[in-house]
Amino acid sequence: MSGPLAGVRILDLTSVVMGPYATQILADLGADVVKVEAPEGDIMRRAGPLRHPGMGHIFLNANRNKRSIVLDLKKPQGREALLALARRMDALLYNIRPQSMARLGLSYAEVAAVNPRIVYVGAFGYGQDGPYAGKAAYDDLIQGAAGIPWLLKESGAAEPRYVPATMADRTVGLHMAYATLGALYSRERTGRGQAIEVPMFECLLQLVLGEHLGGETFDPPLAEAGYSRMLAKNRKPYATRDGYVCVLIYTDRQWKSFFRLIGREELYHSDPRYSTQQARIAHIDELYGFVAEVMKARTTEDWLRELAAADIPVMRMNSLDDILRDPHLAAVGYFGRVEHPTEGALRALAVPTRWSETRPGYRRHAPRLGEHSRELLAEAGYSEADVERLIRAGVTRAAD
Repeated sequence: MSGPLAGVRILDLTSVVMGPYATQILADLGADVVKVEAPEGDIMRRAGPLRHPGMGHIFLNANRNKRSIVLDLKKPQGREALLALARRMDALLYNIRPQSMARLGLSYAEVAAVNPRIVYVGAFGYGQDGPYAGKAAYDDLIQGAAGIPWLLKESGAAEPRYVPATMADRTVGLHMAYATLGALYSRERTGRGQAIEVPMFECLLQLVLGEHLGGETFDPPLAEAGYSRMLAKNRKPYATRDGYVCVLIYTDRQWKSFFRLIGREELYHSDPRYSTQQARIAHIDELYGFVAEVMKARTTEDWLRELAAADIPVMRMNSLDDILRDPHLAAVGYFGRVEHPTEGALRALAVPTRWSETRPGYRRHAPRLGEHSRELLAEAGYSEADVERLIRAGVTRAAD
């Protein structure tokens, strides 16, 4: 099966993680994604570990199911070739500042002039109506702007720190993917393309302020911003006698079952701090601290077995090595083995969603730099002689 987006063509001018993650999702769903790279290639090609130059592990994961063409967009012939490709595309995605796209002669107006139906989606740091419009933005900076390091310190970390994953990039990449899909659906109904801005700062705040707007939700405020359960210093994996376990005791029934399990059922009925949801939230850090002390008395395996038997949500705390050996992931086929023509055997992440029809999947290996330059330029109407001239002029390059 070729996927639900079979026949959709995406011109991908993105690089690093945020944009490529968005276009990876679209490519996994079946879109023909054409990755446009500068002559030096996407910087993530060089991020190790890697077996061969230009094929770093992050690049391999984020750029599967795509074709690569090299174009030097700073040269007039490169811009001309890009616009020739754009005439046949359904969407163009980029993740540099709009001002930079305009300097390249690739603003929405200029691209729409050759393809009025195109969906033109840009992801960048900040909304263009505010004073931060021209500021550079990276994952760490946007995490900081959205308050995530502050939240981690407020909830018990020794000092402010970033989440050790490209959380801003990948969260905003999801916004970029759904915005593209929504605009393509709208175009099918109206016949009109459009330009869409996906600002990182504002998008990540949807994740943060969904909980932490708190009392500031109301006008006038009922309390300070922040959600006390999420900020509780004892909200963390619980140390057991021999490891750690993750437990979420939430409902009245679950708390009653927990107190019964540890032989302290009277606390639920006699201690007003524990008897209602509202009271528990008001004393949540104290309550989590109580649970933490109790958890030290038994082993991880004991708690996994006994909490599950009491119908209390529980999960072991995995390391990265644990995840690679996880029996559930093995059963659902989450890690696949694929053969890359130059990189050999690779572990590939499955598409996490399941479809009864139009199944997405791994169809094409992550491309070498310029692997498809010749064929894509031919599709755009260039002759073999034209392509050779572009190669000699340094406008494009081919992997061969």
